Amino acid sequence: MCVTEHIAIIRLHADSPHAGTVAGWTHDTWGHLHPETSAEEYRREFYAQCGEGGVPSVFVAMHGALPVGTASLVADDMSARRELTPWLASVFVLPEWRGLSIASRLVRRVETEARAQGIRHFYLYTPDRQALYRRLGWREREALIYRGESVTVMSRRLDATTA
Repeated sequence: MCVTEHIAIIRLHADSPHAGTVAGWTHDTWGHLHPETSAEEYRREFYAQCGEGGVPSVFVAMHGALPVGTASLVADDMSARRELTPWLASVFVLPEWRGLSIASRLVRRVETEARAQGIRHFYLYTPDRQALYRRLGWREREALIYRGESVTVMSRRLDATTA
């Protein structure tokens, strides 16, 4: 049996015992983009994103009781493009769990959440994972320097038949 068959994608609630771990991953990975935000403030903002449904929502990939990845649906993920909303954000998989399609499953779960809320168009930005998102149906919108990092803003159109 494939190990990915034992991966469950679940909604993360702020009171989950895994919320602190996942907040730590996102801070360690992207905190440098927000140097004005303390680790504690970053954690509080993360917990606020753990909504009950729609925007915002955080999902976590679980292998049994072990969190192995995360992705979010948020209203605002790029201060340079506040007119764009909502966003797929914080897609992260632990290094030892990469290459098992967990990121793809997380992205699809966020897309399902967006579609269920009537969202038909949303965005992401990435410095280096354009190929992954292209494979999943995302299209490049623009390249720019954001907070000192070269990134690509991508968009995804959802409709009732998008799977």
